[in-house]
Amino acid sequence: MNAPDEKKTTHLTIRNVPLRLARTLKAESRRRGKSLNATAIDLLTAATGLHGAPLKRNGLEKLAGGWSAQEGRAFDNTLDEIRRVDPEIWK
Repeated sequence: MNAPDEKKTTHLTIRNVPLRLARTLKAESRRRGKSLNATAIDLLTAATGLHGAPLKRNGLEKLAGGWSAQEGRAFDNTLDEIRRVDPEIWK
């Protein structure tokens, strides 16, 4: 990330993109919740092995923190029950 041109950018135009690839890129950008441009940059950076390439994601980050406070408490309560040791079983 210390490269002198790290913050410089340029414009590129890519022509004759196969329809299947275009559809896949658009679907991936929707899945990531990013623009098509940001998704293409992320994928090209990772594919070329440039420093600072984004980590491979499994798509589950959208679910993180997605529970309401009530759902979170219910889950914690369930875990409390599961973690409780029954002394009768451990005799």
